[in-house]
Amino acid sequence: MRIVTWAIRLALFLLLAAFAAKNVEPVALRFYFDIVLQAPLIVLLLGFFAGGALFGVLALLGALLRQRREISALRRQGDAAASVPPPPPF
Repeated sequence: MRIVTWAIRLALFLLLAAFAAKNVEPVALRFYFDIVLQAPLIVLLLGFFAGGALFGVLALLGALLRQRREISALRRQGDAAASVPPPPPF
């Protein structure tokens, strides 16, 4: 199964490398106030992909930190409940 997984990864990498090699023509990205950025198409595509991935990670960071705080609070409650001795039997 590992060989199949690595073969798929290699094929995907080669496909993306071939895509990058075919898209090296410079393109102009026009911003407001007459600002123009000229770069190869693949550089812009990879840059916007990385920016989107970073934005997604930052969007999930708040929820992740909130869950960690809740888990630590629940662990403290569990530790406090475990430290209370049980009542004596009758």
